[in-house]
Amino acid sequence: MFLASLPSPSQGVWHLGPIPIRAYALCIIAGIVVAIWLTQRRWKARGGDPDDVMDIAMWAVPFGIVGGRLYHVITDPELYFLPGRDPIKAFYIWDGGLGIWGAVALGAVGAWIGCRRKGINLLDFGDALAPGLVLAQAIGRWGNYFNQELYGRPTTLPWALQIDPAHRPLDTPTIGLYHPTFLYESLWNVAVAVLLLWVDRRFTVSRGKLFALYVAAYTLGRGAIEALRVDHANHFLGLRLNDWTSLIVFLAAMTVLCWPRRSPADASDACTVETPSDDTPVA
Repeated sequence: MFLASLPSPSQGVWHLGPIPIRAYALCIIAGIVVAIWLTQRRWKARGGDPDDVMDIAMWAVPFGIVGGRLYHVITDPELYFLPGRDPIKAFYIWDGGLGIWGAVALGAVGAWIGCRRKGINLLDFGDALAPGLVLAQAIGRWGNYFNQELYGRPTTLPWALQIDPAHRPLDTPTIGLYHPTFLYESLWNVAVAVLLLWVDRRFTVSRGKLFALYVAAYTLGRGAIEALRVDHANHFLGLRLNDWTSLIVFLAAMTVLCWPRRSPADASDACTVETPSDDTPVA
């Protein structure tokens, strides 16, 4: 009997007749709904049409889900394609396994298609989206809680997470308490969302740099949390592959943040229409 710990859910799937209702999917959907809602509010405040957000999401969300799954399968192919494995499970996204790196990368392609169809600058949309996107990640991480996956090293801290024997690592089958890394990342993501909203309200940020700040702040926390995790991962030069991805993406985001602002037109006031000055001839 654990006196001080966080219990894991007794189940992550409920059945409505023959239809399985999976907590993992519900968390992903809830995150998407929150991201769309917040982005609509921010886009409207910038002078845009909130209906544009839903139209763009119709492209970005499917692309993001496919990209997230592709990243997971490509970086961990042995889970599905080694002898004795079942390749069809590469399509079982309800079992977990959506890499945020692939989701953002391919989701950006979908968003670019949607923005292009609406005549919207992708960087402007990305700045409006950033706080909602990281909040969606915060909510989606709770799907890992219901699946009892992606937890950290064993710990005796009061907030340690109880993991059932069927979900424990093979090398620690008798240990039941682990770092709740899903919770750490969820809280970090909420903090990043608050930071982005504060920066956007307090400062005039150049076009595209609020999204870059999201990327830099998220990867900074993700890199630290990744060091605690004990789930299966491929390694390169002594580090988990996601650590290297975090480092590379962080450096790229910092490069964008440090790049000098080139003109007032780079500001992220998304839907402002420039009007001619008194010195500008009007046709």
